[in-house]
Amino acid sequence: MFEQIIEQIRKYPKIIIHRHKNPDGDALGSQIGLKNILKDSFPGKEIYAVGDMTARYAFMEDSVMDDISDGVYSDALAVILDTSAKALISDERYTSAAATVRIDHHIFCETIADVEVTDTTYESCCGLITEMAMECGLTVSALAAKSLYTGMVTDSGRFRYDSTCSNTFRLASFLMERSFSTSEIYKSLYSDELDMLKLRAKYTLRIQTTKNNTAYIYTDLETAKSYNADAFTLSRGMVNVMSDIRGIDRWVNFTETDNGVLCEIRSSLYNINPIAVKYGGGGHQKASGATLKDRDEAMRLLDDLNNLTEESI
Repeated sequence: MFEQIIEQIRKYPKIIIHRHKNPDGDALGSQIGLKNILKDSFPGKEIYAVGDMTARYAFMEDSVMDDISDGVYSDALAVILDTSAKALISDERYTSAAATVRIDHHIFCETIADVEVTDTTYESCCGLITEMAMECGLTVSALAAKSLYTGMVTDSGRFRYDSTCSNTFRLASFLMERSFSTSEIYKSLYSDELDMLKLRAKYTLRIQTTKNNTAYIYTDLETAKSYNADAFTLSRGMVNVMSDIRGIDRWVNFTETDNGVLCEIRSSLYNINPIAVKYGGGGHQKASGATLKDRDEAMRLLDDLNNLTEESI
């Protein structure tokens, strides 16, 4: 499955790894993991990782992005990870690379690169990178394994989501053989400051429901700024305060920012991806997102989500 990807990697002296904006654990885990796999497997090449950063995952080793000039792209291969649409890619300079490849596990939206491997049966992009390393006999250090495992854990919801399968645990087992501390990962991911617990409590108290038991939270710009937290924390970080509520099978978190309304959509039952795509977003069947223009558009999306049935998909 990865022959053409490896062929392109062998061909170019410089590899620049991109992923989506506002990175989550899977985006960073796959990026850091692949960077170190390629550094160890192809020691003669220059390997870079670029993009924006979020404080939420600053604990990950080697998570500081590389600062490179535009000229580096002229004879480089740009590798795009964990991204379903061009508009979501962090650092648009990938378009000036000599060639491009993509590795992704999201539902297909559009062609992005010259060579693409997309497979929605994997719980995470980190799972796909791990599969490639195993299939192609690449070197996986403890650092790379720890990064990839972190992404697998976050994108599988601690191995609870429907995307988790026997293959997930096969790949996780391979990574754990590299002897890193899983307890360090879990402590960094799930041990919260008191302020974060208080913030979750505030969000829990603001949960609203519709006539069809769709749960939602809408946070206006003034309120969002009063929380003194980054947009990632308020949007993706808070969406699942609405999960595991008996009788609620779909929920959405809206967060106003200076650049639009961030929207995180989840469901334990329905394929909500078509709704995200309708509003310019994407993702997975039961976990997707989009950036909306304003509150009116957010309420239209909420209506669509509220009226969703298996027959309407």
